[in-house]
Amino acid sequence: MIVAFSISPTSGDADGGVADAVAAAVRVVRESGLPHETNAMFTNIEGEWDEVMAVVKRAVDVVAAVSPRVGLVLKADIRPGRTGEMTAKLDRLEQAITASPEATEGGA
Repeated sequence: MIVAFSISPTSGDADGGVADAVAAAVRVVRESGLPHETNAMFTNIEGEWDEVMAVVKRAVDVVAAVSPRVGLVLKADIRPGRTGEMTAKLDRLEQAITASPEATEGGA
């Protein structure tokens, strides 16, 4: 399964408290050893249900340790038995883009 999630602390000090809290959450993901990527809006992580959700919980917990309230947005693509889908999905998309008629006709 792939989970895209975003954790938002409700408060932070003017010296980067929000950024520090989010950085701590991303550190949890990186230390998990699971395939992951972080972009401007979400962190994506791939693995089995229990291991992914445990990482999300730990990430929320580190933010909750410095914020009285935490927002969590989570989206999951649940496909049992599939692995490597974070890159495979993009590969299939790229193949579809280059195979489409618009790709050869100058379409956007």
